[in-house]
Amino acid sequence: MSSNQEQNVVRLPAERLYAAEIEALKSVDKDSKPAGWQLSPKAVLTFITGGKAGDVTITPKYIGNRRLVEMAIATLLTDRALLLIGEPGTAKSWLSENLTAAIHGDSSKVIQGTAGTSEEQIRYSWNYAMLLAQGPSEQAIIKSPIYRAMETGGIARFEEISRCASEVQDALISILSEKTISVPELGSEVSAARGFSVIATANTRDRGVNDMSAALKRRFNIIVLPAPSDLDTEVDIVCKRVAEISASYELKASLPDDEAVRKVVTIFRELRSGMTMDGKEKVKPTSGVISTAEAISLLTGSMALAGSFGSGTISDEDIAAGLQGAIVKDEEKDKLVWKEYLENVMKKRGSTWRSLYNVCSELNG
Repeated sequence: MSSNQEQNVVRLPAERLYAAEIEALKSVDKDSKPAGWQLSPKAVLTFITGGKAGDVTITPKYIGNRRLVEMAIATLLTDRALLLIGEPGTAKSWLSENLTAAIHGDSSKVIQGTAGTSEEQIRYSWNYAMLLAQGPSEQAIIKSPIYRAMETGGIARFEEISRCASEVQDALISILSEKTISVPELGSEVSAARGFSVIATANTRDRGVNDMSAALKRRFNIIVLPAPSDLDTEVDIVCKRVAEISASYELKASLPDDEAVRKVVTIFRELRSGMTMDGKEKVKPTSGVISTAEAISLLTGSMALAGSFGSGTISDEDIAAGLQGAIVKDEEKDKLVWKEYLENVMKKRGSTWRSLYNVCSELNG
């Protein structure tokens, strides 16, 4: 894809978005590389957590516990698959994509888990026109992302695995155990090339919908990604991602200032935890999850409002509109929760919060 074409793409995959950083790391990476890897484990860690590669600054892709990233990379050095678990918005998919981009330079082999995901999407299916015309053949096979990753020694990503039916999930057991996919119609099988692995993600909020079997869990090393541990960390994550997304979409507004970001993150953290930041007052939680990802979406949406219909600087009116949509998902319950929070918490915070409180109260009616 040419540079002009890339400029017209809404979202580039990580290996193209950060191509310059990956090339810089390759040029200075003197450590040994596992079979099929383009970077050494230490260089992959630098790509994910940030650092320097010669004169090139490597931006952090994941802001959080460095040890968790080291454990994830170490898992991919073995024959174990990796399962990233966490609340919505804990950067599971983002970490999965960037790990794959750094290790193999191709993060596109993805299965999106849904209630409708079938076993064929995990293994293989057929081009039925060719199947009817000439019978089973290598050319008639439609290879799944996992099949293609096994052939090339790459990494396949399985997003939201817990959303799939249990019998579909269990189709992975033999693949992860035997590292082969049999094709009985052809009397053959494909064996995984060295470097093959699977990175799966699952939301803790999906637990109970389709519980993963113990047999499947045993094939994974499981890493739980926590929500940002403190206000400053979450503010840093939100600021970084808002800047990246707004640049990609060329939003005609200035980035939100630190005070605006802190207000949004404070509100989200308090409604998530059920307690004010000072620990002095309980807060009723909302019906839905208001995650870090939602805070990022809220602020980029506020920038779009300010750039298209305002002064180009985010106002309290822009933020309030986003807060209303992010928090009030269940009209009956959440509207009351939000009103109670406004009156019992935000209203008491003094003059710096007064304008935002007034606009939010007016919108919540």
